[in-house]
Amino acid sequence: MIRAFLFLIAFTLPAMAQEGVSVDVIPPGGTAPDVQSLDRSATGGAPTLADIMARQQAQREGQDQPVLNDASRAADTGGIGLPMTDDLGTLGGASDPELWRGIRFNSIPITTQQRGPAATVLIQDGGMTWLKWRAGPLRIWGGILLLVTLALLALFFVIRGRIRIEGPRTGRTLLRFKTYERFGHWLTAGSFIALAITGLLVLFGRIAFIPLFGAEGWAPVAIASKWVHNNISWAFMIGLVMIFFMWVLQNIPNKDDLIWLARGGGIFGKGHVPARKFNAGQKIIFWIVILGGASLSVSGLSMLFPFELPMFASTFGLLNDWGLPQLVGLGPLPIDLTPQEEMQYSQIWHGIVAFGMTAVIFAHIYLGSVGMEGAYDAMGKGEVEEQWAVEHHSIWAEKIMAERDRPGNAPAE
Repeated sequence: MIRAFLFLIAFTLPAMAQEGVSVDVIPPGGTAPDVQSLDRSATGGAPTLADIMARQQAQREGQDQPVLNDASRAADTGGIGLPMTDDLGTLGGASDPELWRGIRFNSIPITTQQRGPAATVLIQDGGMTWLKWRAGPLRIWGGILLLVTLALLALFFVIRGRIRIEGPRTGRTLLRFKTYERFGHWLTAGSFIALAITGLLVLFGRIAFIPLFGAEGWAPVAIASKWVHNNISWAFMIGLVMIFFMWVLQNIPNKDDLIWLARGGGIFGKGHVPARKFNAGQKIIFWIVILGGASLSVSGLSMLFPFELPMFASTFGLLNDWGLPQLVGLGPLPIDLTPQEEMQYSQIWHGIVAFGMTAVIFAHIYLGSVGMEGAYDAMGKGEVEEQWAVEHHSIWAEKIMAERDRPGNAPAE
């Protein structure tokens, strides 16, 4: 009897503390109320029973859970409190809830023996947002992007077939890329492929690898992937610098690129579009690789050296000043970020850019191998069939052949 009475008291007291908010605040099949409009005066801004019921209702209906306005709780972190000699105890005038709210919202001074940018952040729940993004949109939309890209390339191959050399082969070749150029290209390409494979393994390993090979099989693969990813990244950055300085001048857009783009590079019709050493399509890929690779490198360095290279708070501040987030209806972006949140944003951005670049590189690999006859020779051997050069890069080919055929002159690039 006593146990039943105590159970009844324990069960009814929380409801009494909510100033009459009943368990039936949300009728069956009803819509969860806006938690911002709920009265929390009795709890000092803490979640009420109505908040809990609203979240549960949203979860049952598969909706996004209402966002709790924590402004009043974040401000109610108490003070220093009275001296320890007073009757209020060791915390003085402060209370445990106030102390933990201050830790939760990172709003009270904390000192530690451990020195470091993130040492004084004891509670940081932004990791849940990062985890949801990583396990949700990043995996889903990134995976869809890669699969759709592969499907479109396969469809294009079925419809268009391999782009052949149409004219008669001459048996003569033109030097297209020197040895050091091919080294820079393959250094960048090879390291990017290794980074893409290991990055995909780390992102999809838990849902794709573990069900097939078990957690014991996944552990060494995960460790090896992380080690390879961290160390091969330096080769990618070196290759990126090499190809930038080797080819940047030849990849500046010009009027010939507009003609090439207007005619679709001649891919879908008869005839060939005049182009210099790099056509408009190759220039687009070049700048995607350079700019995307630079962004990957900076965000990667931020993760290789944790908490040392914060980028997003200042970037968000600039975007807010320009009004870009507000222009698309997002509202001001957060600028007061903990060191951990900086790392989380870096990882998400790193993944988004990596997926975009991987899709572009799929197309580049396709055209440089099975998609176009003779294209692989440019980077495989460094020399291309003269007829191939005339058909795909006629402006460049005519210049090289004129220099070659001029007595006493060596071929010019």
